[in-house]
Amino acid sequence: MKRLLFAAAFIAAFAAPALADTPQHLVDSSTLALEDMMSGAQGGQVQQFLRKARAVVICPNVFRAGFIFGGEGGGCVMSARTAGGGWSNPALYSMGAGSIGLQAGIQTAEVMMIIMTNGGLNALLNSQFKFGADAGVTFATLGAGVSGAMSTALDADIIGFSKTQGLYGGVSLSGSVLSNNAEAEQEYYGQQLDARQIVIDGQGNNPGANPLRMTLQKYGGPATPATSPVPPEPQPPTQSAPIQQTPLQQP
Repeated sequence: MKRLLFAAAFIAAFAAPALADTPQHLVDSSTLALEDMMSGAQGGQVQQFLRKARAVVICPNVFRAGFIFGGEGGGCVMSARTAGGGWSNPALYSMGAGSIGLQAGIQTAEVMMIIMTNGGLNALLNSQFKFGADAGVTFATLGAGVSGAMSTALDADIIGFSKTQGLYGGVSLSGSVLSNNAEAEQEYYGQQLDARQIVIDGQGNNPGANPLRMTLQKYGGPATPATSPVPPEPQPPTQSAPIQQTPLQQP
């Protein structure tokens, strides 16, 4: 019994810092995590998906700790693409999961989920979403071999990507629950709003989210096909009017 109590206290000690962030600290940490993930060796390839994304979820510090009892968790933000091609103010989420088994160790990771379809976005806009439980939503993982995984991720609703201790790797979120944090959103926006009202309807505004939105626009601006300037059409040569000669009048 003492061993189990120690395990619970061990996990809680690492869970508290990740879940006790203020809303602004979570938004700022998500901005830094986005910069970190996109500036790495694989960032350019991930950017191809982000530019076509319907929305994105960023979890700057997902921890996983285990000692007989395992657990994981962390705060997350969601931003959706606006009608004008920009990015919305963020909705705030928390992630959590638990398991029992022979495991030990601590790991933290930056996680990004790129939402490619309206179906994937609608699923995550529910108050709770459990990965692996919704058969109608496909989830693909981009690991260290991003190039090889890109073809298999083309038809996915949600694409997961993570960076752990400076390394890129696959992210296993099966069984994890993503929950909307309405209390944190009320604190951040000064009014009671749900995730759909924030990221779809454009309600609520906090200038503290502008750096995150600008960074998303920097890396995830809508893809536009390159166009070459159209040469001007050649104009037909102009012909001068014939000179009219008036006959000389005889005196």
